[in-house]
Amino acid sequence: MALFDSNIKSLARIGRGKVRDIYAVDGDKMMIVVSDRLSAFDVVLPDPIPDKGRVLTQLANFWFAKLAHVVPNHLTGIDPESVVKGEEEKAQVRGRAIVVKKLKPLPVEAVVRGYLI
Repeated sequence: MALFDSNIKSLARIGRGKVRDIYAVDGDKMMIVVSDRLSAFDVVLPDPIPDKGRVLTQLANFWFAKLAHVVPNHLTGIDPESVVKGEEEKAQVRGRAIVVKKLKPLPVEAVVRGYLI
């Protein structure tokens, strides 16, 4: 089943983007949940893509691990399921969330579009 909106009641939501929802874990950590929402040209489309959030999270984690020796990152290694309560919330974050350090953001956005052949 696709996750269009996360609903983590045990944590305070501090932000919501087109695809990602951000929750406060404590004073210096937050959890980013990647939904299955589909965004194109700054519009969130009504039909989610099942498991899109899981794929995006695993892809990001691959590159964070691969480049960790080159540049430090915001990952904490904390299991997202350990910071939420109840099986319903754990199911929402399983494979699609990361717990990260709160850092000062670098306001850069890059959009890459292309074709797979």
